[in-house]
Amino acid sequence: MKSVMQRLFDSEIEALRLFPSGGLAKDGLGDDWKPAPDTVEASAGIGRREFITLLGGALLASPLAARAQQDERPRHIGVLMTLAAIDPQAQARNAAFLQGLHELGWTIGRNVQIDHRWATGGVDDTRRRAAELAALAPDVILASGSAALESLLLATRTVPIVFVVVPDPVGAGFVDSLARPGGNATGFTTTFEYRIGAKWLELLKQIAPGVTRAAVILDPVTTAGTGQWSAIQAAAPTIGLAAVPVNIRDGGMNRTLAAFARASNVGLIVTASAFSLVHRDAIVELAARYKLPAVYYGRSFVAAGGLISYGHDFLDQYRARALTSIASSKAKSRPICRCRRRPSTRSS
Repeated sequence: MKSVMQRLFDSEIEALRLFPSGGLAKDGLGDDWKPAPDTVEASAGIGRREFITLLGGALLASPLAARAQQDERPRHIGVLMTLAAIDPQAQARNAAFLQGLHELGWTIGRNVQIDHRWATGGVDDTRRRAAELAALAPDVILASGSAALESLLLATRTVPIVFVVVPDPVGAGFVDSLARPGGNATGFTTTFEYRIGAKWLELLKQIAPGVTRAAVILDPVTTAGTGQWSAIQAAAPTIGLAAVPVNIRDGGMNRTLAAFARASNVGLIVTASAFSLVHRDAIVELAARYKLPAVYYGRSFVAAGGLISYGHDFLDQYRARALTSIASSKAKSRPICRCRRRPSTRSS
């Protein structure tokens, strides 16, 4: 008799036969933002991913599946996050992931083993942690963010990788396309279009109408960093602002912001990056010290004392049943899921 995981795999092959064109279209976010349903969507109607998730969930939820899972060897999952283990955001993301696994019947110590690596020391540290995970040869590795994914792809081309919170995996060269990723990586991208930068500028103008210049903290070595900066640069003149880039990696952010704050009518935009998230407490403290009205990309900055944020709740990607179904079934090269949620505003 086939094991439950073999039955799940067979059902996925059947789904690929039934839904051969279940790729994902890339949608833009312009000025006419509309509320999106609180779901993870693939193509119109029910596509291969929905079919896999529903059927896989039914198999894993059955009493037969529960008994079969107990008889199988434990699955081995690696997790790479570019945060410290004690960081509240890291703990929240990990808890969401474990919650999703638990809902599908996977329990640490019973049928799944998880090895974490936490990288907070920059590129070299992230690559070292990625190599450590790859050497363990787990069934699958969860990559949290672009920096983690890039390092893991350098470390292995054979271990399956499922990524989350990666805004532009095609543009960054991580995958061939959303519909056919190729290689050993697949996962979740978001409706985090770079044009959200214009919304940050508009929000800055709303909370501080007198602002005429905005310092923009960014990570210029990442595709997402340059993409966000290009969008902000293009939008700034139409909003009546001059944008000034601040490289978060150059070590002189304190001096740069201090000099910038000596001028009048200035504000701050903090774009999305692993570096800015790791250093969010310092960034928020600098904004307060120099009395800079600031708009941040994520709610964790507001939780740290920041003024206001506008962006997505990325925790949904960690707890999504589709993600945990992928991770627990050791899948490779599935179409990438695009999470569709409207960004929200948070203020202190």
